[in-house]
Amino acid sequence: MRYFLIAGERSGDLHGSNLIKSLKKQDVQAAFSGIGGDQMQAAGMDIFIHYREMAFMGIVEVLQNLRSIRRNLKNTEKEILRIRPDVVIMIDYGGFNMKLAARLKGKGIPIHYYISPKVWAWNQGRAWKLKRTVDQMLVILPFEKDFFRRFDWNVEYVGNPVLDAVKDHVYNTDQSSTSQVALLPGSRKQELKYMLPLMEELARAHPEWSFGLATVDNLDSRLYEDILNLENVSAYKGHTYDLLKQSKAAVVTSGTATLETALIKIPQVVIYRASPITYAIGSRLVKTPYISLVNLIANKEVVIELLQDEMNLKNLDAELSRLMNDGDYRNQMISAYDSIYDTLDVGRASDNAARLIVRYLGD
Repeated sequence: MRYFLIAGERSGDLHGSNLIKSLKKQDVQAAFSGIGGDQMQAAGMDIFIHYREMAFMGIVEVLQNLRSIRRNLKNTEKEILRIRPDVVIMIDYGGFNMKLAARLKGKGIPIHYYISPKVWAWNQGRAWKLKRTVDQMLVILPFEKDFFRRFDWNVEYVGNPVLDAVKDHVYNTDQSSTSQVALLPGSRKQELKYMLPLMEELARAHPEWSFGLATVDNLDSRLYEDILNLENVSAYKGHTYDLLKQSKAAVVTSGTATLETALIKIPQVVIYRASPITYAIGSRLVKTPYISLVNLIANKEVVIELLQDEMNLKNLDAELSRLMNDGDYRNQMISAYDSIYDTLDVGRASDNAARLIVRYLGD
């Protein structure tokens, strides 16, 4: 069968590559094309558009790039209708994928969604739109199954691909002797703009600690120059899990990395800042009490979230010092991590998703 996959972000590229590998085990005749990145290409997909051309963050940046987004949407629809794949598989990236799903509805091509858009977080009525346009929804967060049930939609929980990715990195070693702090500023230019200055302040304030900075290859290395000029900061390019394993605590930008950090059992503080306009609009729309996946899955505050004006050196220093020095506090957080791990662990998400997709197409 011919599969057209759409992943518009770095994390989606990783999960998409694993799904391709799993689909190959289920379907030896499989052929892949679509939107993604280097990892999906390495797994065997022909790249129609690289996600680097589409990774816009926040309301302001999206508005500034509307022409490009509309062009990509139109061209993707034309390509799908030209090649007529057996199925379109959408991976997260809700703003783009939901519009495309609506355009493709009624065109005779099944649409499967792997990793649901976060419609539970804001504008929950979008769930009705998804139900109308998507043939099968495969979710990766346990509470999403209950959420969609409110819309009379029986979706499938397949496990969590983040857990699959970190399983080989989970360990039980004692980190009491290390003084390294992991800094995870994110993978988008806009995130680095807001996170790196505070992380640099933190490193300057604590010459007694060493800091490992997670860097990514899809961004200009010059963005990291100022903080990497500090003697106590080292770069870990593309080796975030190794960085976390070697660290005693972490400062993590809200996103998938918060869950990765939790599953690798590293105490963390979550930070996030957006443009004032984006935050003002977003804070009125968001319907959840937390923004980090760790707290959302646990349905309670497991990690401290420092958002917008609360994201400052005083607050960050206070929480990080506690994470580095308070053994009971650290153990309490790690115990909560263990519960999250057990909740998510229902087998490999990509294998479960591939099996359900192929079975659906074969019925």
